Amino acid sequence: MAISIKNQTDIEKMRVAGRLASEVLDYITPYVQPGVTTEKLDQLCHDYIVNVQKTIPAPLNYAPPGHTPYPKSICASVNHQICHGVPGEKVLKQGDIVNLDITVIKDGYHGDTSRMFFVGEPSIQAKRLCEITYECMWLGIAKVKPGATLGDIGHAIQVYAEKSGFSVVREFCGHGIGKKFHEDPQVLHYGRPGTGLKLQAGMIFTIEPMINAGRRDIKQLNDGWTIVTKDHSLSAQWEHTVLVTEDGYEVLTVSAGSPAIPSIIQAS
Repeated sequence: MAISIKNQTDIEKMRVAGRLASEVLDYITPYVQPGVTTEKLDQLCHDYIVNVQKTIPAPLNYAPPGHTPYPKSICASVNHQICHGVPGEKVLKQGDIVNLDITVIKDGYHGDTSRMFFVGEPSIQAKRLCEITYECMWLGIAKVKPGATLGDIGHAIQVYAEKSGFSVVREFCGHGIGKKFHEDPQVLHYGRPGTGLKLQAGMIFTIEPMINAGRRDIKQLNDGWTIVTKDHSLSAQWEHTVLVTEDGYEVLTVSAGSPAIPSIIQAS
C-alpha cells in the first residue's frame, strides 16, 4: 500500500479544492426543494463548477475498472439509495432525504465532500438517521491524529451507529485523495481500535460513513452505479476530506455554509 504523504504545496492546493467542493453544496442548498429533479440539481451544479468556479467535476466520465463511465457531474442518492445515485428524471417530493456528493478538481487536486438534505419536512426516523450519521462522521474525524489507526476511526463510527439501532455499510469506504480521486488507504467505517494503518502527518483521506436505518445489505441497480439498501430502508451519508496534522486533524472541505460541528464533538 503506497500512502501518499502530502507536502505543504499539496496541502495548500487541497485546502482550495476542498473549500470549492463545499461551496458547490452551499450554492445548491436553496434549490433542493419539492418538485425539482435530480437532473436539474446536476445541471445547476455542473454549470456552477465549470462556469463560475472554473473547476472540473471529477465524477463526469469517471470510469474505474469494470464500470462504464459515470454520466453526470454529481451523485444524488435519494431515500434508500446509499451512494452513487445517478441524477435523472426523479422528482424530489416532500419528506425525501437526499445525499449530494461533490468532487471538484482544481489545479490537478481533488476536493471531495457530501451532505444530506431534507426535502421539506422529513419523518422522525429520517431526521434521526441523518443526524446520527453526521455525528458518526465527526466521531470518526475526532479520532484522527498521528499515531492513531484506521481501526480507531472505523470503531468509533460502528459503535455509535449500532448503539443507535442502525447498521454500517461495509462494501464502500473512505479513501486517500490528492492528485488522484481515489488513493490508498481505504478508510473503513467499522473495525477494531488499534488495528490497521497507523496515521501520520501529511496523510489526506475522506471519512464518509454510509449508515442504513435497516440491515446493512446492499444491491446495485441496473445502471451499474446506483447502490441501494436491499431491504429498501433509508440510508444516509456525510463526507469530509481530512488532513492529518502534526497534533490532530484539519477538515479541508469546509465553507461558509457548512453545518456546525455537532455538540457531541464540541462537548468532548
